[in-house]
Amino acid sequence: MPDPITMPDPHSPNERIFNKRRKMLVEELASKGIRDKRVLRAFEAVPRHMFVDTALSNRAYEDTALPIEMGQTISQPFTVAKQTELMEVEAGDKVLEIGTGSGYQAAILCELGAKVFSIERHPQLYDRSREILQKLGYRPTLKCGDGTMGWSAYAPYTSIVVTAGAPVIPETLKNQLDIWGRLVVPVGDEEKQVMYRITRRGEGEGDFEEEKFSIFKFVPLIGRQGWSQ
Repeated sequence: MPDPITMPDPHSPNERIFNKRRKMLVEELASKGIRDKRVLRAFEAVPRHMFVDTALSNRAYEDTALPIEMGQTISQPFTVAKQTELMEVEAGDKVLEIGTGSGYQAAILCELGAKVFSIERHPQLYDRSREILQKLGYRPTLKCGDGTMGWSAYAPYTSIVVTAGAPVIPETLKNQLDIWGRLVVPVGDEEKQVMYRITRRGEGEGDFEEEKFSIFKFVPLIGRQGWSQ
């Protein structure tokens, strides 16, 4: 059974230590090439230790992925920051996240002022991330289901971010982008993926621009337009 979720006391010695470590993490992200100051401020604001098991809370501000329930991970902070920076999120943007996981990426997007929609396929992760986000005061719209199919009811989106490695770029997600919308998705095999940014330039099938960035490693994207379970 996961640990009960309790709100931290901001005046406790532990919270002061976490605040200091969070500032150090932000400095590390900047030194690794994250330039968007709004993204860096969001990372300084969101308490990552609330999204990991208490047994791992002392490692929450290391720049590394950490295990969560259901064999999943909370992504490396640099990875979350890079994907967020590539989306170029502005306040009021409508953003779809595929793979809520711990809820950390959704919190970062909310902190940036986006209107966030997020899909998680594991009911346990869905329930836990919803509880954490609500207790921290974040209000994304969440759903449990197959994220590879997107969420057509709220489309089109300014940005879509996929937090798992896909074998191909999901066409359904591309088609749920608004004009000039951006899809950020890692694509490759189950060992490593290249980060893509797809920008929709018009209404036609060929009106998409592809950019490739660094190599990353994610858990597999499971679903009809991802890997089979």
